[in-house]
Amino acid sequence: METNKAKPKRPEHLALKAVPAIPQVDQSKSDMASTIYSHYRSGLSNFRTTLSEHRTSLSEYRTDLSSERTEMSMRRTGMSFQRTRMSAERTLMSVIRTSLSLISFGFTIYQLFEKLHTAGTLANPNAGHNFGITLVLMGIGMLIVGIIYHLQFMLGLRHERTEMYNDGLIYAQSRFPTSMTLIVALLLLLFGLVAIFSMISGSGPLG
Repeated sequence: METNKAKPKRPEHLALKAVPAIPQVDQSKSDMASTIYSHYRSGLSNFRTTLSEHRTSLSEYRTDLSSERTEMSMRRTGMSFQRTRMSAERTLMSVIRTSLSLISFGFTIYQLFEKLHTAGTLANPNAGHNFGITLVLMGIGMLIVGIIYHLQFMLGLRHERTEMYNDGLIYAQSRFPTSMTLIVALLLLLFGLVAIFSMISGSGPLG
């Protein structure tokens, strides 16, 4: 698409002369009166032509302004896709923070009751174990749902952006970069799965 366009220039104000006055002729000399009136009509025609040309220039100027406004609207719409993408990234970050809190808090509770049981302070740590496992499972489940929702939303956003670009409605020159937030979410999901496996089986890197 053409992006480097000169800014439209407004036509200069038209310095109009007064409308030619109706000539006074001698009615007894018809040939001379006809010639004078013919010249007068030619002057009026030139006057109307000047006005018409100026109106045409103004119309072209308005058309150029309309095209410029349309281009600005297309750019704003393209940027709105980027803002929507960043909003989706922030939503996934919120899911990551909540999931991380649940997983880490659940794992900490599990380890605390496990240490108390090993030290002989608690005879039956099952309640604490179950509570910790439940928190970790809730964090993992929330993270999975958040990742799936993020992927579906971004695929739909990319598809809509591509359709609008193909229809010539937006420029879509800026690309969608790789989502670092999604990568962090996947790593956290892997950590959560390893943690829950270690907690349930009693073995593994976190057991």
